[in-house]
Amino acid sequence: MTYVVTGNCQKCRFTDCVVVCPVDCFHADDEMLYIDPDSCIDCDACAPECPVEAIYPEEDVPDDQKQWTQINAERAAKLPLITGKEPELPTAQARKKELGF
Repeated sequence: MTYVVTGNCQKCRFTDCVVVCPVDCFHADDEMLYIDPDSCIDCDACAPECPVEAIYPEEDVPDDQKQWTQINAERAAKLPLITGKEPELPTAQARKKELGF
């Protein structure tokens, strides 16, 4: 089993989740984070740290977000690993408010 980053991460890229990951399974592009399903150990450390509730266990991904399971697998394989805290995107606070957090 793995965790999945969903669309709520877009335009945010908070990295609180990355800091607590014991196996370094997060990858990033200019817009959001992705979890490598082959590296994730299903520890649940990341999900509670996300301030916009973008991370779910694979079996709990909302139906309208299921496409993110495949997107995470594809993009994580091609993107650089991220292992530490980085600044949130300039659009993060507005996006967080837009999402109701």
